[in-house]
Amino acid sequence: MHRILLAEDDPNLGDILKDYLELKGKFNVVLAKDGEEALRQFNKEKFDLCILDVMMPRKDGFTLGKEIRKTDKEIPIIFATAKGMMEDKTEAFSLGGDDYITKPFRVEELLLRIHALL
Repeated sequence: MHRILLAEDDPNLGDILKDYLELKGKFNVVLAKDGEEALRQFNKEKFDLCILDVMMPRKDGFTLGKEIRKTDKEIPIIFATAKGMMEDKTEAFSLGGDDYITKPFRVEELLLRIHALL
């Protein structure tokens, strides 16, 4: 079973995504409520993919992605954010992101993107 690190500070969205990915995707999902908690989890456990919200307290998703890339150059990273500007997408991919999905999105689409990366 693939393990996913989900960093999402919105408690409702985080719970919905976690439940959906565990139920429909058959993934083991660890939900972190901010960037610092996500980095602690990443350093403590082995994951197959990361989904990172960009705008989070304590450590934003871009900074988190950069720190993850220092440790693991290969793990797929999906940035999920309400920021849809081209500059944000450019930054995400230049940091080593593998995909970028703009909120609001359908969870079915996220699941398709996860399967494509895994």
